[in-house]
Order: sequence, then structure tokens, then C-alpha cells
Amino acid sequence: MADAHAKNHDYHLVDPSPWPFIGSIAAFVLAIGAVHWMKGGAPWMALVGFAGVLYTMVAWWRDVINEAHRGDHTRVVAIHLRYGMILFIASEVMFFVAWFWAYFDVALFPNEIHQFQRAEFTGGVWPPKSIETFDPWHLPLLNTLILLTSGTTVTWAHHALIHNDRKGLKQGLWLTVILGVLFSLCQAYEYSHAAFAFSGNIYGAAFFMATGFHGFHVIVGTIFLAVCLARVYKGHFTPKQHFGFEAAAWYWHFVDVVWLFLFACIYVWGAGASAH
Repeated sequence: MADAHAKNHDYHLVDPSPWPFIGSIAAFVLAIGAVHWMKGGAPWMALVGFAGVLYTMVAWWRDVINEAHRGDHTRVVAIHLRYGMILFIASEVMFFVAWFWAYFDVALFPNEIHQFQRAEFTGGVWPPKSIETFDPWHLPLLNTLILLTSGTTVTWAHHALIHNDRKGLKQGLWLTVILGVLFSLCQAYEYSHAAFAFSGNIYGAAFFMATGFHGFHVIVGTIFLAVCLARVYKGHFTPKQHFGFEAAAWYWHFVDVVWLFLFACIYVWGAGASAH
């Protein structure tokens, strides 16, 4: 009986699932509701769609966890789960490439004419003369150290898991989550003291879109790791089967690398001569 549910092959067909259909409907309702809200309508439709998306995520991932516990995630299935996560991170890389492209397009060519006279918005220099940029060697540098340290602690947690050190796993994950929250708080403090706004100038729009989306990814990654921490306390991960944690660690390292590019390109290089 112990081998009744054992897989005799490497491949696995998942059980019929309603979540792809329900998730697509919820995403559609969210998109239409968001457009309606932006046009001055009531937000209820967008909130209903958002709640549906969140519920789909929780329920679908719960089913995936149950599949793993049943032994459905064989060696080949686990490899393809990793391929899926790699492709997801690659799509996120392209997302941030778009923001860097937009930033460098206006920063390197502040006088170029393209549908409008760009010099009217930049003064012909970058950063624009009216913009007081952040000093990269104060709070931005502190945030860089916080995020790099969190990359170290999540790696510590991963190695502890591989060696079945549950105490080290918990400690490393707790530190990573705390550092992720601290990074978000520091960035919120930085935003509250910005000498420029999001609207009304091209520098503010480029700065807040690039760093703001990164901040959103930090929040998502922190939640991802917090869920992993809760699963650790439930005894879900083993040294041989821990893809959920591994995916969270990959995502967190991706967030770290993107921040290094943001710090170097936007905070340091884009600060202008006055900050050096």
C-alpha cells in the first residue's frame, strides 16, 4: 500500500483545475474595472477583480503544494517548474529593460527632437536644471547595503535547508524578510523627501516609474519569502524538495541585481555633477 501512489514514470498530468479559467475571468474584470476607475467611475469592479486574482493565486498555489506533497513533482516535472520560473524572470528582465531604455533615451539625448522639442522639458541637460537629485551616497547607498545583505541571508537560508539545518533556515529567512521590509520603509521615507514630483517633469516620471516598480517587486518578493517562512514552520520543505523556496530565492536575487543597475545608472550616474 505504501507504493500505491508512487509514480512509475517521470511525467505527470495534473488534475483538472478551474483556476486558469477563473483567473482569466478575474484578470479581465480587474482590467476593465481599473480602466473604468481611471475614467472617474467607481472602484468596486476593480476591487472585485483584484480579490478574484488574489484568491486564484492562493488556491492555485495551494493545489500545486498539495501535488508536491503527493509526490506528483517528479524529477522531470521539477525541471520544468524551474524552466517556468526562469522564463518568468526573463520576462521581468525585459520589463525593466523598457524602463532603463526610456530613462537613457531622454538622459543621453536631452536635446533630441522627437515629436516634441525635448529641450523644453530638460533644459538641454540631464538631470534638468530645475531638479535637485538625491545624494546617492546617503540613503540610496544604505538601501543598497540592506538589499545586498538580504541576498546574503537568503543564500544562508538556502544552504541551511540543503544541509537540513532548520534553525539556520528559519533565522536566514527571518532576517531576509526583515531586511526586505526595512528596504521598503527606507524607500518610502526617501520618496516622502523627494524634491521633485512624479508629474510635471520628465525626470520625476522616469525616476519614480523605474524605482517604484522595483519597490513593488521588493514588496512582492518579501511576501513570497514570508509565505516560504510560514511553510517552513509547517515543515513543508526538505533538502531534496524545496522548489517553492528556491523560486523565491531566485526572484530575490533578481531584485538585488536590478537594484544594483538602478543605483549605478539612476542614482549615481544620473545624479549630475553636483552630487559627486
